[in-house]
Amino acid sequence: MRDVRDAWAQIAARIARWRQEPEVVQAVRSTAAATVAYVVALRLSPEPAPLTAPLTALLVVQVTLYATLTTGVRRVNSVVAGVVIAIAFSILVGLTWWSLALIILASLAVGHLVRVREFVQEVAISGMLVLGVTQVGSTAWARVVETLIGAVVGLATNLFIAPPVWVGAAGESIEGLARRIRQLMLRVGEEAAGHTPAAQAAARLHEARRLDHDIVLVDAALRQAEDSLKLNPRVREGLLHRIVLRTGLDTLEIVTVVLRVISRTLADLAKEREPEPLFESEIGATLDRLLSEIGDAVVSFAVLVTTDVSRSAESAEARLTEELVTAGATRDKLAQLLLEEVQRDSRQWQFHGAVLTEVNRILDELDIEHRTGRLLEELDRGTREQRERNPRLARLWDLVREPRFTLMRDLRRRRNRTEPPRRSR
Repeated sequence: MRDVRDAWAQIAARIARWRQEPEVVQAVRSTAAATVAYVVALRLSPEPAPLTAPLTALLVVQVTLYATLTTGVRRVNSVVAGVVIAIAFSILVGLTWWSLALIILASLAVGHLVRVREFVQEVAISGMLVLGVTQVGSTAWARVVETLIGAVVGLATNLFIAPPVWVGAAGESIEGLARRIRQLMLRVGEEAAGHTPAAQAAARLHEARRLDHDIVLVDAALRQAEDSLKLNPRVREGLLHRIVLRTGLDTLEIVTVVLRVISRTLADLAKEREPEPLFESEIGATLDRLLSEIGDAVVSFAVLVTTDVSRSAESAEARLTEELVTAGATRDKLAQLLLEEVQRDSRQWQFHGAVLTEVNRILDELDIEHRTGRLLEELDRGTREQRERNPRLARLWDLVREPRFTLMRDLRRRRNRTEPPRRSR
């Protein structure tokens, strides 16, 4: 009996977790919109199988609430234009290979004429799909009615059933990027501690360059999350979430660029010193430990960025601060070792100085005080822009944005608090 209860508890927990997944929420919304559109069309359309209505609802409901209000009209126009073109072709010629080519060409041309912008392709897609389901016994007015039903149901679904919030998916992307940066730092550090052929160092440089592609993917996920936060009734701190995630990604992008510069410096140093090792053994071991500590700090920074500020941001910030202090001490030791090495042997001193400079840049970007100042600037700027756009609604939005102002007050208090001496350069 106990095993049965445990099994049901696990199933209930899994269902509850699925209900929080944005993909599941979006699938349920799309299915509900298409089903409702079909049921309504069955009553209002003379066609026995009004499939155009659920098709249109699916196309419209795929956008977030913000995208619905800003681009929904163009999307509906594209669907209606495609349906009208398909109706005309189904009445005149039906579906053949040459009529399919003509409908695609005509749809693309009409899409540009009606200025649906990014939805030009959907005109042709809608035309092809509708032509396939309306080639026999179609009625023009029936299909237009079905299209309008699907559009209204899709828009109503976005307005009355809150769309999913993609912040969790964007946070996972940011943390995944941070872990990939850490893994590359570990490999670069391990190779710097030993004998590294020039070809192997060049391979690390190419790997660092490939991180740019990862940043593009994370940026796309973050843009989707930003759109899902705008005008979403499920979110009270939309501006705060957007600024925290966006500034966090900007910092990781800078870290990625600096890591690429470090990899380039080590690749050039490997060419100059081959077949000798890159660094003396103690220097290499210290650099390896430093990059490992910085990698841990990068992951902690990503966790801080993606952590709910009202729950565990304090502990995440404390962990990041401790890791930065540890990395700062290791950096100071590396600086002393490099100075002694240059005094003994001044060959390639510029490469040693470049590595130390780039390490300092990463530590400065991850610095808590630096991030606090930037968050305050971005929050003030975002609040000021919203007030300028909506001066009459400023007081009402002040009540909604109370958590944001509480955070700003805490950030300012933390910034004005007596800070320990900054790391030595």
